[in-house]
Amino acid sequence: MKSIINSFIIAISMYSKIPMPRTEWNRENMKYVMCFFPLAGVAVGAAVYLWWMLSGRIPMSGVFNTAVMILIPIAVTGGIHMDGLLDTADALSSCQPPERKLEILKDSNAGAFAVIVCAGYLLLDYGVWYDLTADAVPVVAAGFVLSRALSGLAIVTFPLAKNSGLAAMFSNEAKKKTTGIVMVVYIAASGAFMIAANWKLGLAGLAAAAAVFAYYRHMAVKEFGGITGDLAGFFLQVCELAMAAAVIIGGRI
Repeated sequence: MKSIINSFIIAISMYSKIPMPRTEWNRENMKYVMCFFPLAGVAVGAAVYLWWMLSGRIPMSGVFNTAVMILIPIAVTGGIHMDGLLDTADALSSCQPPERKLEILKDSNAGAFAVIVCAGYLLLDYGVWYDLTADAVPVVAAGFVLSRALSGLAIVTFPLAKNSGLAAMFSNEAKKKTTGIVMVVYIAASGAFMIAANWKLGLAGLAAAAAVFAYYRHMAVKEFGGITGDLAGFFLQVCELAMAAAVIIGGRI
């Protein structure tokens, strides 16, 4: 029981800025970390939904309210997944062999393509979220759980690009069968919630998530030889934007 509690603490402290007590990162405490990863998505989704509810009572412009909404996920997570998106953008844009791409992922300096992708991502994110409707908010909020459940499933089922780094550490130390089952439960629960909230928008979001998940595996294996922690962050950001865009488009068809 103690190792499960410590796994929860490590997961929330690693993937969010929510204050947590300190605990030791040892083999025993790492077994179930990924099982709690989607709970960070619950915190993000809840914060987004709460802001949506509050923004209707605050005499501010839609521009301001939308800007706050797209910054909430970054604030709650500390930008850890955005960092992976930008590192991956630099690596993919290099057109180098997989070994060199992996080296670029480890480079702490942001290249020109990372800056371009960051600006483009936030602009597109803003455009999508600006058109968010009341029916779409719960569906998009649940998407933060779904994206993390898919990412956790990838960690224990997709090939790894290397035997070191965060992805390898969490994958190698995890109880893979247990983690995989828990991720499937999260996927089913979040998917069911999305469909129950609005079946058409929910199905649109699920379809987008499935498409990005398939692309993620193909791209990771082809370009890097497998997944890494940075690629997991890339997937999360792209998946969340794709789901939000699909939900908005689905609501207009």
